[in-house]
Amino acid sequence: MTPQARAERCAKLMWEKDHASQSLGMTLIAIAPGNATLTMQVRDDMLNGHGICHGGYIFTLADSAFAFACNTYNMLTVAQHNQITYLTPAQPGETLTATANEVAKQGRSGTYDVKVTGTDQRQIALFRGQSRSIKGQHFEEPNP
Repeated sequence: MTPQARAERCAKLMWEKDHASQSLGMTLIAIAPGNATLTMQVRDDMLNGHGICHGGYIFTLADSAFAFACNTYNMLTVAQHNQITYLTPAQPGETLTATANEVAKQGRSGTYDVKVTGTDQRQIALFRGQSRSIKGQHFEEPNP
């Protein structure tokens, strides 16, 4: 199986069970080994008391992109540590794009950067996630 086919199969299996991302209206746009892109439109029920997108929704979008990126190798992988820096507010109705890229992967640990941009491509947030692979695979395969 090619690395791209493996990444796509892992993403498909994860997406089928990811009710959190689906319920927020996220869409998986692209997947490749160590990389993922998701989008989400800012709905009125995602606005905080300032009339802008609540940071928790931005974090969730970034975290979902991170999760899909670090699970492309058919090894069950979870977050070990995440941090986010908010740069500019996300506005009502705007479509946010989270692009996750693998920075480093060594053994069971990985580091991923996620850039969240707005409809006009301005940077909304920068997220860094550290991952840790645990026992198990998304689908049965000898030595992924």
